Amino acid sequence: MSFSVPQSAPQEFAAPIDRVALAAAAAQLSAGFAGLDLFQRLAALSAAVPGPIVFTTSFGLEDQAIGHAILDQDLPIEIVTLDTGRLFPETHDVWAETERRYGRRIRALAPERRSLEAWIAKNGINGFRASVEARRACCALRKVEPLGRALDGASAWVTGVRAEQSPDRALMSYAVIDPDHRLLKVNPLLDWTRERVAGFVREHAVPYNALHDRGFLSIGCAPCTRAVAPGEPERAGRRWWEETEKKECGLHRPGPVLVREAR
Repeated sequence: MSFSVPQSAPQEFAAPIDRVALAAAAAQLSAGFAGLDLFQRLAALSAAVPGPIVFTTSFGLEDQAIGHAILDQDLPIEIVTLDTGRLFPETHDVWAETERRYGRRIRALAPERRSLEAWIAKNGINGFRASVEARRACCALRKVEPLGRALDGASAWVTGVRAEQSPDRALMSYAVIDPDHRLLKVNPLLDWTRERVAGFVREHAVPYNALHDRGFLSIGCAPCTRAVAPGEPERAGRRWWEETEKKECGLHRPGPVLVREAR
């Protein structure tokens, strides 16, 4: 099988981003998403946004559903993953299986080498367990900084966020201007339940991470993820040793809701 390699890269994004046009796209998408299926939502996003669109995938169940809707329609949306250096082998397996299934390479961004090496030299390989601040610093190196490179020059960012995943995520919108990256952030699965996502993946025979069958509902870096017990919230297995409900790694946070969907 031959593989297609996306030709666009962040440094090639040259056109200035029209903020007024993005705000109009946010309003249009938020008003129309409720009546569309996932394929239609991604196609509508592609048609509405003036400029490059980036979808960041961690190969979880939600991301696999979105990736299928993008690749099946051959939409001009760049797919990027953040290879933190601490991923599960099963995540690498579904990554490879996804590339085989769709015949397309998924661009990977790694942490900046010198900064990461310096952090490990100072804190130790598992130094993120020492404190919330240390864990956030590790996430910043392995996830937040590479994400900034992935989104540099993009007009829109597609994520797999769902409202029922956490109280913070329940505050998010279908489409909003992200205050950190100053682009349109779009959550096409925001109103979907986990059961609906799983049904979509089964219906379309989408490759998925084998860890999902072992109780891992939300999958991130291996040392920061465990299986979830029956009755626990979906994200209870993420950074479970921290005595706080604010466990986001820094990629997603509720920002000023410029456009709020009717729910």
